[in-house]
Amino acid sequence: MPFLLYLPPVISFLLVAVITTALAATGLHFVRRKYPAEVLKENHEVAAMIFNAFGLLYGVVVAFVVFVTWSGYDDATKNLEMEASDTIDLFYSAKGFPEALGKVIQQDLRDYADSVYNDEANRMSTEKVTIYTGGPLRKLLDVFNQMDQKSAPNRELYSESLKRVNNLAEHRRLRIFAGNNTIPPTIWLVLLVGGVITVLYTYLFGAKNIRAQYLMISALTVTISWILLLIYILDHPFTGVSKVSTKSFAQVIETMRSQSAAMQR
Repeated sequence: MPFLLYLPPVISFLLVAVITTALAATGLHFVRRKYPAEVLKENHEVAAMIFNAFGLLYGVVVAFVVFVTWSGYDDATKNLEMEASDTIDLFYSAKGFPEALGKVIQQDLRDYADSVYNDEANRMSTEKVTIYTGGPLRKLLDVFNQMDQKSAPNRELYSESLKRVNNLAEHRRLRIFAGNNTIPPTIWLVLLVGGVITVLYTYLFGAKNIRAQYLMISALTVTISWILLLIYILDHPFTGVSKVSTKSFAQVIETMRSQSAAMQR
């Protein structure tokens, strides 16, 4: 299933729809060959009541999971953007420190932005990124931790910058937590089994117009399969073509480069 994340969304949705609809239509074909519509109509009264109750329960579960996964995807996006915002704010604030110290801070920030954009964002798809880091962020934190507050020319600037760098570390952790937060297998089992039961249950109904029944079952199957695929995509916010955009960090890197070039002139 991971390969679906790397296909264009249109292709992945069409592929899932074709496969699941073909399976559902095949099942209906064999059922209707054995049981004519007149026999199946005897189930309508009782089966309809149970199907409505089951469909309501399954719909509530699916809606809840979609909400949770979308919230996680949205949180991952916001935390990445806040992380980029903290980075550029610290870069500008570094100009208020002594020149030598300011250059060290700015260089560490450039290294950090490059690390996130070119390394971490890609490795998060394989869940190899942890909240503990010994890279550019660790170096940046060490600079502030070793800085003597009393010798800082602007204590307000120091306090605000220290707050920013702590926010940067926090947003990085939250971004990683959002990326590693996956739906438990138990919930996936409930979603998949519930979807299969929902489609199979429709075989108990017998429409006189068999083509209309094929159309209705196909529509139901496509809807369920697309929603499940949507949940799968949202549950992997840093994987595939629909992953969270790192454009904010690309803009931060470009801004820092242009500012550094302007300062060297």
